[in-house]
Amino acid sequence: MGEFFAQYGVMIASLAAAGVAAGIAAGLFGIGGGAVIVPVLYFLLTALGYGETAMHVAVATSLATIILTSIRSVMAHNRRGAVDWSILRGWAPWIMLGAVIGQAIAGFISKETLTFIFGGLLLILAMQLYFGRPSWKLADDLPKGAPRAGLGSVLGALSAIMGIGGGTFGVSLMTVCGRPIHQAVATAAGFGVAIGLPGAAMAIGNGIGKEGLPPFSVGHVNLPAFALISLCTVTMAPVGAALAHKLDAGVLRKLFGVLLVLVSIRMIWKVIAG
Repeated sequence: MGEFFAQYGVMIASLAAAGVAAGIAAGLFGIGGGAVIVPVLYFLLTALGYGETAMHVAVATSLATIILTSIRSVMAHNRRGAVDWSILRGWAPWIMLGAVIGQAIAGFISKETLTFIFGGLLLILAMQLYFGRPSWKLADDLPKGAPRAGLGSVLGALSAIMGIGGGTFGVSLMTVCGRPIHQAVATAAGFGVAIGLPGAAMAIGNGIGKEGLPPFSVGHVNLPAFALISLCTVTMAPVGAALAHKLDAGVLRKLFGVLLVLVSIRMIWKVIAG
């Protein structure tokens, strides 16, 4: 028993801490927590000797946890009347299509190139959120028709490949299209279901029969990590949602901008450092 805790105690504590942080981030910023979960899982699994599959498992498991976190977070926001369900109904099919495509082609894309491009885009979005003003808009409302289909598919694909919730792009997209930050955060929380459900299903299929997977994995989804992280994120998501509605819009924009800067720096540095 002592040997078990010596070997896995740090992993359990780290996963629990990541789940708590991811849950608060999901409720506060409208993201699925993948920006926290993926790097923690990646480094832990690598340290345990599963480096060959660590990144695939980290992304897939993160996508699975996003499903429950997203549901919990959007319901908490909905109790405050902040969710625009018409946006979710209109965008979800295209986001789901993008998530399927993203996971289907993930194995054929250079992760270094994609990570660098994605990190650079996140940095630009973060600057807009942090330094931008509420009056800065690209449009008066969200696009419909073909532009919505294209943007939704790209949002879903990139998010699924990186194992993150749709809030990273969704909040920024909605704010530059004239939506208030609180409504953007609340509504984008629901994008996570449209990304996580098809994305995790594809990741499970992609990982079936692969060698070098951690114990108790179904495809690329690791069940123990999924269970522990989900428990913590689902518990803490309402806390983040409550904090979101107690902060003014300006502070929330800056906090979200800082989060995106940290995520983008991590991604870019990973490519540069090799």
